[in-house]
Amino acid sequence: MKLGLLATACAALVASPAAAHLNKGDKAPAFSTRAALAGEEFGFILRTALAKGPVVLYFYPKAFTKGCTLEANAFADNMAKFEAAGATVIGMSNDDIGTLKRFSREECRDAFPVGVASDKIINAYDVALVRDGKDTGVTSRTSYVIASDGKIAMVHDDMDYREHVRLTLDTVRKLKKK
Repeated sequence: MKLGLLATACAALVASPAAAHLNKGDKAPAFSTRAALAGEEFGFILRTALAKGPVVLYFYPKAFTKGCTLEANAFADNMAKFEAAGATVIGMSNDDIGTLKRFSREECRDAFPVGVASDKIINAYDVALVRDGKDTGVTSRTSYVIASDGKIAMVHDDMDYREHVRLTLDTVRKLKKK
């Protein structure tokens, strides 16, 4: 039992995301990027999405990996609830646009877009995944809910994908009540 706890603690230290620099109440950095929805490429502009309502901006490490696929499926399964609460959802990784076109169709089930997280976006949102003190070149699993005024309403920084959908949906629903 103790050995298992020690192994878990060591794994968390070895493969841990950088602490999310943005905090609740911070202004979200503006960005535009190439994105894909239902296999089609388009330009995503955060400011335009915020004009329609809150934005769930979730970063994930790599398309078509187990956790990222399960997280995308969970967001897809709950899109009607996000839409009912007036929110836009976009997943972001540093995958190329060709990979994201496939991921948007196959794993996001044509339900929401995924975008290219450039180095500039990764740095602005402080979501570089760090292992052994080195940037791995992929993003951490970090979710931000950005209110219509452009301020961060929630940050969830946890490599376990299972809580991201529930927690972001809860926050979006609270924003709708305000």
